[in-house]
Amino acid sequence: MEQEHQGARENVYLQPGPVLSPKLSQLAISAVAPIAAVLVALAFGAVLLWLNGFKGTDVVTVMVLGSFEDVRSVSEILLKATPLILIGAGLCVAFRCSIWNIGAEGQLYVGAIAATVVGTNFDGLPMWVHAPLVMLAGALAGAAWAGIAGYLKVRFRASEIVTTIMLNYLAIILTSYVVTGPLKDASAAYPQSARLLHEAWTPRLVPDLRLHCGILVAIALAIGLYIFLQRSSRGFALRVVGLNPHAARYAGMNVGRNVMMAICISGALAGLAGAFEVAGVTHRLYQNISPGYGFEGIAVALLANNNPLAAIASGVLFATLRSGSEVLQITSQVPQVLVLVIQGVVILSVVAFAKLRGFLAAVT
Repeated sequence: MEQEHQGARENVYLQPGPVLSPKLSQLAISAVAPIAAVLVALAFGAVLLWLNGFKGTDVVTVMVLGSFEDVRSVSEILLKATPLILIGAGLCVAFRCSIWNIGAEGQLYVGAIAATVVGTNFDGLPMWVHAPLVMLAGALAGAAWAGIAGYLKVRFRASEIVTTIMLNYLAIILTSYVVTGPLKDASAAYPQSARLLHEAWTPRLVPDLRLHCGILVAIALAIGLYIFLQRSSRGFALRVVGLNPHAARYAGMNVGRNVMMAICISGALAGLAGAFEVAGVTHRLYQNISPGYGFEGIAVALLANNNPLAAIASGVLFATLRSGSEVLQITSQVPQVLVLVIQGVVILSVVAFAKLRGFLAAVT
């Protein structure tokens, strides 16, 4: 009897302690990995500045904290975050369906062209009609441009990575053509379109600041896409197609239709981002209307772990880094090339930690 009690006590001591459930472990990994990616990138940036004769602490004190110096600085961050949130949230949908849309940059350009066409015509329309019409034109153009790659994938099994990259070049060349030809402002010496009609402008949130209502639209659409993916039957089908298209087809789901829907949604939001850039920021179409938002949106989606809701915070973070890079260049006299290297390190760190996060989530 004494031996049985002794054995029972030993079993109690040998039992493992409480551990996190697999779901909680994945949540912890998802929360820690983006933070670690940013911290590693900032640490590398500090070392890079120090090696080049600048203060390493400027990465935090100037590049990050300096971006929140006043209300105007915060508004500029939100202004830059608007296209990043839109593109990132849209790419989250495409990536969840295993559609690697690398063409958001081109879709943004095409959306900007369509918005310019509508915004410089139809004089006499009230703002509450003209401004939404410009946004709709940009979204439809972006969706149609992305739909080309989607159709080639569904019909001919063409790689969407290749087709979307090639469509980027076509869209940029098309923009250069229209601002030097059909849409060129006859009174301007430089390649640019005519100014959009005032009724086509996106209304500003604060009169003295450049921040416009597009930020509210971007946040609302990101929340809507999250609900769509997590709470709707179509969103569920889209996620199943992304996980296993063969199983989805066996279950009676239309794989081709879901592929087209996913890539067109991402294209529509990229096109909408282009429309907001024209109607809310520049009020004209230029050759280089985007500073690379389409490519940066890929990093936004990866950092958000393909979660449209998390793309809001991710977009604001990358907008902060972009604004902070400008402040760092002006305040600390850091060369632009070095600033671009720091930005590139941030993106590489995000991609690397995204892969690590996927590996850790698979083994837990």
